[in-house]
Amino acid sequence: MNDPPVCFFIPPYITDHIARNASRQGRDPAAARDGAKADLALRQQRKSAAYASLQALTAPTPGKADVVIYDDQNQWNLNVQLVRGPGDPPVKGANANAAYDALEATREFYREVLERDSIDNAGATIVGNVNFGVQYDNAFWDGAEMVFGNGDDVIFKDFTHDVDVPGHELTHGVTQYTAGLNYTDQSGALNEATSDIMGACVDQYVNKLDAGTFNWLIGEDVMADDLYGEAIRSLAHPGTAYDNPILGKDPQPDSMAGYVPNGDPHLNSGIINRVFYLIATDIGSFPAAKLWYATLQNLWPAAVFTDAAYVCSEMARVLARDEVIARQAPQTVRAAFHEVGIV
Repeated sequence: MNDPPVCFFIPPYITDHIARNASRQGRDPAAARDGAKADLALRQQRKSAAYASLQALTAPTPGKADVVIYDDQNQWNLNVQLVRGPGDPPVKGANANAAYDALEATREFYREVLERDSIDNAGATIVGNVNFGVQYDNAFWDGAEMVFGNGDDVIFKDFTHDVDVPGHELTHGVTQYTAGLNYTDQSGALNEATSDIMGACVDQYVNKLDAGTFNWLIGEDVMADDLYGEAIRSLAHPGTAYDNPILGKDPQPDSMAGYVPNGDPHLNSGIINRVFYLIATDIGSFPAAKLWYATLQNLWPAAVFTDAAYVCSEMARVLARDEVIARQAPQTVRAAFHEVGIV
């Protein structure tokens, strides 16, 4: 099995744009450059023997699905100081408590809605890191745990501010332990879409919303005050999440008409995000989540969009027959994939 990728919340095409344009917009480019360098280093680090040894020490172990939070104290290292463990009362750091609560909520969503016991379905400990790096404008799943930057408060706020960020990143772990989707081209887009899908559903679960009242935005609550109203991705209308000089223009396609061959996984994921939105608005978000989770469990590392369409349709028939989801779900699924140009 290949090493799992480092999966970032903010895609490279955004972080690169921020770094390139910082100076011309009168902003200090240092933080943006440092963040971009850190992202690159983390990707390369996955291949090192030293990192493999670190992961052997910190990998989640089967147990009670406990949540633990480390404070990295603005270092570029992980697991610097354990600050909150299972059942501990809130601590002084607001972001440590926010991470703890969001990861607990995500664990509860997987248990109560999808009947899954933590990341590995065997009660693995859920590990989160806050205060990673200096003004780090990103969050990521590194193959074993979740890591949240503080943001620079100019472009992004602390990445624990939006519950769909922890929901998104933890789901990369679930994908790793189920379909193991490769992180290239359409398989990678399915991987990223699955994290956006479940992140959106966790957001709805926590805030007691449904498909009709949810805004279907990802990352809107980590935008700094001057970028209020923007988001990182839109499941309802990919390609419309943001449009400004700092971030650039949202390049996500919403159908195969705009598909980018071998594009970044965050890019073409918009097509699958749109599929899920169409399904959820017809049969409900949590029934749709159950359907997508069943689909994920029956995919494989090299699965592509047409594979997902076939498997999702088959799972819809099974779950509809068992009265888990609405009877019209198979037709809803086929219509949704057809609308975006898949099959």
